[in-house]
Amino acid sequence: MDKIESLAKRRGFIFKSSEIYGGLAGIWDYGPLGTALKNNIKREWWRLVVEERDDVVGLDSTILTPPPVLKASGHAEHFFDLMVDCKKCRSRFKVEDLYKNSAKKELDKCLNCGANNWGVIGRMGGMFKTYIGTGEDEDSVVYLRPETAQGIFVNFKNVIDTMRVKIPFGIAQIGRVFRNEVTPGNFIFRQREFEMMEVEYFVKPGTDEKWHEQWVEDRFQWYLNLGIQKKNLKVADIPQKDLAHYSKRTQEIHYAYTFMPAGWGELEGIANRTDYDLKAHHLKYYDDENKKTYIPYVIEPSVGVDRIVLALLLDAYHEEKEKEERRIILKLHPRLAPYQIAVFPLLANKQNLISKAREVYQLLRPRFRTSWDDRGNIGKRYFSQDEIGTPWCITIDFQTIEDGTVTVRDRDTKKQERFKISELINRFTQKCSP
Repeated sequence: MDKIESLAKRRGFIFKSSEIYGGLAGIWDYGPLGTALKNNIKREWWRLVVEERDDVVGLDSTILTPPPVLKASGHAEHFFDLMVDCKKCRSRFKVEDLYKNSAKKELDKCLNCGANNWGVIGRMGGMFKTYIGTGEDEDSVVYLRPETAQGIFVNFKNVIDTMRVKIPFGIAQIGRVFRNEVTPGNFIFRQREFEMMEVEYFVKPGTDEKWHEQWVEDRFQWYLNLGIQKKNLKVADIPQKDLAHYSKRTQEIHYAYTFMPAGWGELEGIANRTDYDLKAHHLKYYDDENKKTYIPYVIEPSVGVDRIVLALLLDAYHEEKEKEERRIILKLHPRLAPYQIAVFPLLANKQNLISKAREVYQLLRPRFRTSWDDRGNIGKRYFSQDEIGTPWCITIDFQTIEDGTVTVRDRDTKKQERFKISELINRFTQKCSP
């Protein structure tokens, strides 16, 4: 985990937010390469769950949420954490984290100093409150949304009226959410501001269990398609006693996060929310074919983009010994890597090589995420591109000037092959296609 954090900062993936002023706990900024990686993840998710389906449409609802929405949804009543302070070291913990190590539902020893000297258990609200307009009274209160789901539910009728969708259908959304975590930590695993990708898939009651299983299967396969190793993924059923207030059943896709005490942590949750939300908002569906009105059940695949980023960095990180140097390789899928191709002139002081390399760079750039690199010697350029996950490097040398061929080096195998410049677009299109 320390290596991942170091790489993320050194190579421009993730920075501590407002670091020059000491930073904020549980808040992170994404640098140029991290932004590219996040955008690629979101693009892949959107393509799969919206663009390639006839039964899912997209939405972009607001972050500011009025209290009545959150009261109806149950967040006002249920969205809080119990917290307790260690009197010895003054560390603060979620009570549930201390219960996990005790079958008797008694507070375990402090996870920081080992003492068993606790203060009074308190309640901490999980939502951020602010004010809208000129006043700062109760009539002006709004909240930063803790999930994107409620924006989908309150637009349920609007979507039906404008898009002519019929059940089963889904509404998908990507957006920022805010949770006042008691104990943010483990790098970007648990944050106070993060980005979520959620689908609310509306189905006829009685078909919900079938659709639930289908979504779990589809979502698990998506991670495999992104190159995450199967040994690092599993599906876990959440026990009945731990289910959210709206859930009939929740299954989670877990990843083998190295820092988790049990070895596994939640990557994505797929919940059967029943008709809880639509009923709470007094929303119904009229079935044109059967001339019936009913309240649909909802299957919700929900995942934090940041947790996918972390899982991908952990899964893709490899080290190899090369002579006396430690070579770091990020084996990211070509569709996710910040850059897919890097173009080099063999020598940075030969104008004919630079000009030809620029031609190749401009040829590939409109179709692929392409990096230009002419710093240092060729070995250091390979090393640098391996570390940020670039799958292929193209070198323009003196033979290129003679016969129009270039050297293409593969990140994972280090194998180098020569191809004609005219072949490059077709070759990389095949390798980068879904």
